[in-house]
Amino acid sequence: MRYITTNDTPAPTLRGIADHSWQARGLCRGMPAKDIDELFFHAARDRAAIDEAKAICGRCPVKKACFDYALDNELRHGIWGGLTETERRPWHAKVNKRLDYSRVKAAFEGRDVHLSDAEREAVTRHAYARGWSPERLAYALKLDLDWARDLMRNAAHAVADRDRYWGLYGEDATTDDEHAEDDAGTSPVQVPRQVHTHALIAALRKAA
Repeated sequence: MRYITTNDTPAPTLRGIADHSWQARGLCRGMPAKDIDELFFHAARDRAAIDEAKAICGRCPVKKACFDYALDNELRHGIWGGLTETERRPWHAKVNKRLDYSRVKAAFEGRDVHLSDAEREAVTRHAYARGWSPERLAYALKLDLDWARDLMRNAAHAVADRDRYWGLYGEDATTDDEHAEDDAGTSPVQVPRQVHTHALIAALRKAA
């Protein structure tokens, strides 16, 4: 059955979680299993095998997709994307802090991509700013509805605080507060007004 759609947005180059089609274009594709084990899952400190594997990866057209696949699936052993397990260790340690806007954009376009905590937060804030409902966010990110509501509530507070602090010391501070209140009133998640005490303002000035 065919479905007619008016969405003519070009598909992003980023692969989805379940999309392994990139593996067919890898230079290691079709190599004997014994050679793959010796080169890419080499013995410790086997520099000859490491150098040969890196030479193959250096010419591979899907090296980045291979590297992302190792990070997304917590593959800590062997050479992936031209990097050994030791070289990938810092990337694994900070993967939840990664903020790749190509992944954020792909998530908005409906792709099932692996998002870090920072990328999930960016998607939630953009979704809140666009007026998404928690139900739509839950569907887009494959989340439980209660979790999506919590994320939207946190995003609402973060956006409201950002808008208030942006004009805190300027001439239009009152106007910004009024705009923030208007936004909170029309948003899908209600944001209570937060009072800025003199002690808080003094602390912010000192920190600045």
